[in-house]
Amino acid sequence: MTISRSLVPPQFAIPPTEYSQHYFADVTRAFSVFVVQLQQPGEGRATTMTLTDLPTSDTGLEEGALFMVEGFVKITRLAYPNPAGTISTGAVGTVTVVTT
Repeated sequence: MTISRSLVPPQFAIPPTEYSQHYFADVTRAFSVFVVQLQQPGEGRATTMTLTDLPTSDTGLEEGALFMVEGFVKITRLAYPNPAGTISTGAVGTVTVVTT
């Protein structure tokens, strides 16, 4: 197994010939620790990456998630929202046009 981060994979002793509650508890604990390690954020390195079906806005995404707008991949930052639309209309007062 190749791990791209500095994770220590679980090491298992040779299993006993008979069922051992102690051995089974050790295996379960080792897997639990490994799963927690995998779920923690850490370094990532890749030479190629393919991202498919990216969201087109940051609505509902957690900070650090990727989304794409007009061909550009962006990273969600909570302090900098990216509204889905930037078109608006407004009205102030009235205008009368007379032609003769």
